[in-house]
Amino acid sequence: MVQHPDPKYMRRAIELSAKAGIEERTGGVFGAVLVRKETGEIVGEGYNRVLADHDPTAHGEVLAIRNACRNLGTHVLEGCVLYTSAEPCPMCYASSLWAHVEAIYYGATYDDVKKYGQFEDADFLAEINASDEDKNVKIKQYLREEAVVPWKTYSELTDRIHY
Repeated sequence: MVQHPDPKYMRRAIELSAKAGIEERTGGVFGAVLVRKETGEIVGEGYNRVLADHDPTAHGEVLAIRNACRNLGTHVLEGCVLYTSAEPCPMCYASSLWAHVEAIYYGATYDDVKKYGQFEDADFLAEINASDEDKNVKIKQYLREEAVVPWKTYSELTDRIHY
């Protein structure tokens, strides 16, 4: 069994972050590696490609999760550990939850990425936690009765795969 955290995996995530932000200039300085906890096998890697792909969701962690899921043929990454060069933004953290990642180890903090890269990840937390009335992007429930109809049908499926 591999002991975690292990510096070699964090160093790989940091290498990928430099590839993204400095060498290839595909996006911010963010890289990530997913590792099987028991074996130490790297099952997924990713680095920020927001600029290259014109995709605001192409964060290193999300791409590493997608890569690992494809490599393993599953959407569940139980038993996997995520190493990321910086503290995950709310989207990346939520993606880790959806993927059932067991643990996350990160390098740079929100304060670091703000100081050295002007990334405002901490501001997103405040936005998410704000009341609906105070959010910058307005959010309001609409047409619930119609939207619930397919959910009711879905709930009755006996062969659906829960995730």
